[in-house]
Amino acid sequence: MFVDECVIKVQAGEGGRGCISFRREKFEPFGGPNGGDGGRGGDVVLEGDENTNNLIDYKYRAHWKGERGEHGQGKDCTGREGRSAILMVPLGTIVTNEETGQVVAEITEQGQRVVLCKGGNGGWGNTHFKTPTNRAPRRANPGHPGESGVFRLVLKCIADVGLVGFPNAGKSSLTNAITRARPKMAAYPFTTLHPQIGVIEYPETYQWMLLADVPGLIAGASENHGLGHRFLRHIERCTVLVFLLDMAGTDGRDPRDDYKVLRQELKLYDPRLLKKPCLVAANKMDLPEAKANLSKFKKRYKVSVVEISCLEATGLEKLKQTLLKQVIKLRGADKIRLMK
Repeated sequence: MFVDECVIKVQAGEGGRGCISFRREKFEPFGGPNGGDGGRGGDVVLEGDENTNNLIDYKYRAHWKGERGEHGQGKDCTGREGRSAILMVPLGTIVTNEETGQVVAEITEQGQRVVLCKGGNGGWGNTHFKTPTNRAPRRANPGHPGESGVFRLVLKCIADVGLVGFPNAGKSSLTNAITRARPKMAAYPFTTLHPQIGVIEYPETYQWMLLADVPGLIAGASENHGLGHRFLRHIERCTVLVFLLDMAGTDGRDPRDDYKVLRQELKLYDPRLLKKPCLVAANKMDLPEAKANLSKFKKRYKVSVVEISCLEATGLEKLKQTLLKQVIKLRGADKIRLMK
């Protein structure tokens, strides 16, 4: 199951209470107070993890708590701090406060840590209350409560390339051919029910990029037809968009109309998506009808086109190199991930 949105309730740990204690040793009749402070409560911390790809861990466990700090002890012993609750989340997670609607954190890097709720401070022991006129204070503070809140986690995948197209255009086949992802492939529409993230590797230069394949769009997706617009959030951060078109029109569709519908649906979701650099991957060029349809398409649209055939594995290397050049041009070579 793929989960890209959930609500969690978190409670940081309460601080331990301070201790009331007095020094009791032989030949020390006026030893004085020696109560230690309580330990600090554990925080609730979000940490980015590139090996986590969705939020399923938080769908079935919505409550998270930091550990309470230990109470102070005699002999000026401070209580142990409570253990923090570490929540590992995928890169691209946005955290919003449910009550205020304010974005409080965005996890974008491996190992990045954000304290969502701070643990309470421990209470003072009676040592802190000793004065010249009160040498035997019988007072200590309780621990402070930890912060709490209700937060919404929303995942927006961080990928370099976003792949969009109609159902049965060959998106899963292309993802399977140029990455190590293995999405389901079948001869019926909507085989992809949730986004697939694959790695495009360039062994000759030790570089790699992430490809996000979102479920197929159809006309009326903005009105919740098909699978709707829900998964388009995963291409918002992509550097380059790839429109995969069935250039042979095997389902009786015209590739020119498909391209128009896809752009219209992206515009209805977020007009900024149309400002992203894009190219068209003309699939199924092994079929006889594809050449004529491609000629008509190029007359109507002035857009970069790469001819491919997932069935015969032709044009795939050219597509990979074209994508790499575009991403390097837009982001810089130093931003391309390198193999470890």
